[in-house]
Parts: sequence; structure tokens; C-alpha cells
Amino acid sequence: MNTPSSDTASNMTADIIKDSSDMAFMADVVEASKETPVVVDFWAPWCGPCKQLMPALERAVKGVSGKVKMVKINIDENPGVAGQLGVRSIPAVFAFKDGKPVDGFMGGQPESELDKFIGRLAGEVDPSAEAQSLVERARDSLAAGDIGGAAQDYAQALSLDEANPSARAGLAQINLDSGNDIGAAELISNTPVSLVDHPEIAAIRSKLALIEAAPEPDAEDPALELAQSVENNPDNLDARLELAKAYAATGRNAQAVEQLLYSIRKNRAHNDEAARLFLLTIFEAEGPQSEVSINGRRELSSILFA
Repeated sequence: MNTPSSDTASNMTADIIKDSSDMAFMADVVEASKETPVVVDFWAPWCGPCKQLMPALERAVKGVSGKVKMVKINIDENPGVAGQLGVRSIPAVFAFKDGKPVDGFMGGQPESELDKFIGRLAGEVDPSAEAQSLVERARDSLAAGDIGGAAQDYAQALSLDEANPSARAGLAQINLDSGNDIGAAELISNTPVSLVDHPEIAAIRSKLALIEAAPEPDAEDPALELAQSVENNPDNLDARLELAKAYAATGRNAQAVEQLLYSIRKNRAHNDEAARLFLLTIFEAEGPQSEVSINGRRELSSILFA
């Protein structure tokens, strides 16, 4: 069996991994990436993390046998392209495909992540499967209280697979929890049509609807005045609906459900069944496993089918 000589192997490596410059960037990266994906490693001789990353990145590129090429650019000697790409710190790695940047990262990465990064470019890693793996890790991070890590993983998962409903809903929920209702709404409004009715997406959409439905606050807590109004006139079902909306807007869904169930008992048809419809919105926002949903649905059934 014939084995490649050391010269042949060296030539093969030189074809896959090479040093480049600002002047050669168009040929070595942009044009070359139209045939084979190219990763660009921006580095400098004084950068310690660069010296750790570069050999590991080279191993990952060699591991896919020519399906991805690598270009190394010393930014001390060639600052132009790095500046155009907005490189603020190194190491910085960009992946080009079909003449355009498609992925990248800054800073050191473990070899397992480098293998995934190169594997995606080589078509050897299923982006959907990796996205789901990131979603699971994000959930673990949330359970551990690492909100920043969870947000980063959800965002990366969404960049890999925009059709992953858990990534989109998870990132939207973090936005909601941080008070960024607009960011959450944008994520949900950009949901692919095929996912608009997915339970996790629908839950976030309903939470946004609850916030939007809240009455204009006339006081520090709008529910206080509304609760007094309901206490003075228990059968004022319009006031009860507004009180339920105020409770729901501040996360007090169990209290909102109580108000709505009272209204349904008194007059289900009032205001075109507004109480029942708003109750269903709360159930959807809470999710099917929530005690608020389980107990509320049980109580609603007993009312409707008594």
C-alpha cells in the first residue's frame, strides 16, 4: 500500500492551511470560500491565547480532510481586514462560505467546540442536533442560576437552527424576565410560519398578550384600586376583568384566574365571553404542567359542565 511522502503530506497541509495578508485576502479567503469553506484566524505574535488556539484549530481543520481550509493573518502586519471586520480582540476566528462570513468566535475555545465549529462548516455536524444540545445546556444553566450563559447558548442555538422553537422561546423568556418586552416580542414576531402554533411559542405570545392587556397604571399598583372597586361591587364583571388583567400583567396569574372564574360563574356570556377567553390566554401562558393551569382548567370544567 502506498503512503504519501513527507513532502506530499507537507504540500497537502500547505494547500489546506496557509498564511495570508490583507492584499491576498480576496483570493485566499473570499474567492476560495466559493469552492471550499475557509476559516480565518486573526492572531499576533504577542498574543498568548492565540498560540494555544492556533494549533488546536489546525488539528480540527486537518481532521476534516480538506473539506475546510484555514488562513492565518498576523494583524500586526496586516491590520486592514481585521479592522473592516470589527475585530476588537484576538484570537478572532471567522468562517467564510460562498464568499461571505457565516460564523465565528473570539477568544479561546475547547477542542470539542472547535471540532463542532469546523464540523458544521464541513457538513459533518448536524446543526439541528447541535442546536438542541445547546438548548439542553441552556436549561441546565438556568437551573443553576447562570442566566447569561443560558442566553448565550439559546442565541447560538437559534443561529444554528432558527426553526428550533425551544431556543427562540427560551431566549424570549429571558428577555421577558429582564424586562425587555420589546426584545421578546421581536423574537416571537420573527418566528417561522411553521412554528407559530408551537406550544412554547404560543406560551410566550400569550405572556406578551397579558402584559399588553394590562390597564394603564393610575397608581403604583393598579390592582389596588381595581380590587377596591370589585370589593365595593362584587358583580361588576367589567371591573373584575380589568383586575384580572392587572394581576396577570404583574405575574399574579393565580389571582387573575380567581377573578375570571368568578365572572364565568356569574355570567359566562358577558362581554362576548371575555373572561373565558382571557382565562384561556393565561392557561396558554402558564403551560399545561402549571398548577395554575391544571387547577384552573379543572375548576372551569366544573363550571361549564355542571
